[in-house]
Amino acid sequence: MSRTGVQWRYLPHDFPDWQSVYSYFRQWKKDGTLKLLHDVLRGKVRKQAGRAVQPTAGVLDSQSVKSDVQAQTRGYDANKKMKGRKRHLLVDMLGLVLVAWVTTADVQDRDASAAVLPLAAEQFPTLVKAWADAAYEGPRVERIAQQTGVQVEIVKRSDTTPGFVVQPKRWVVERTFGWLSRERRLARDYERKEESCEAFIYLGMIRLMLGRLA
Repeated sequence: MSRTGVQWRYLPHDFPDWQSVYSYFRQWKKDGTLKLLHDVLRGKVRKQAGRAVQPTAGVLDSQSVKSDVQAQTRGYDANKKMKGRKRHLLVDMLGLVLVAWVTTADVQDRDASAAVLPLAAEQFPTLVKAWADAAYEGPRVERIAQQTGVQVEIVKRSDTTPGFVVQPKRWVVERTFGWLSRERRLARDYERKEESCEAFIYLGMIRLMLGRLA
């Protein structure tokens, strides 16, 4: 469903009735089952890649996407000239999601760091560093970094090199956004609630990680 973007009512006939499938999705979204499954798989993928289960470094960024008119919350991103929601991701150096937080598109990245970095520090005590772009530069992020113990290093874009240039470290999270954009359900924000948006981010990554472990 995450991959094809099919609506609940049009699930294939070899599935149970759509109400039952949606009921499990709703329950697992609320009780944390989807995130727990996601986190267990992330640990297995990291071990398979020769990494420790707990990360020590990550990359932070956001992505604004258009949302459907039925969305309960929407905002206008003046930079992207887009009305919708924003996905804030902190990923490890393999591009696997550590923290996903969805807001309206008008929430600034600096403000979002006040939620993302404390969550990361709480869930990953080994995390000591995160790279981010210039949108996270400033005293607010510096203060949050000191409080959480996660050093934030800003990777600025080069103004002297013309055309597209792969930015050190930052390309890791950009690749993750690319992976998620292949999921039709995530190519646009179709969800009424922000919690459902986050759940489909985890579902997209679950599908990707299962493929790596197969």
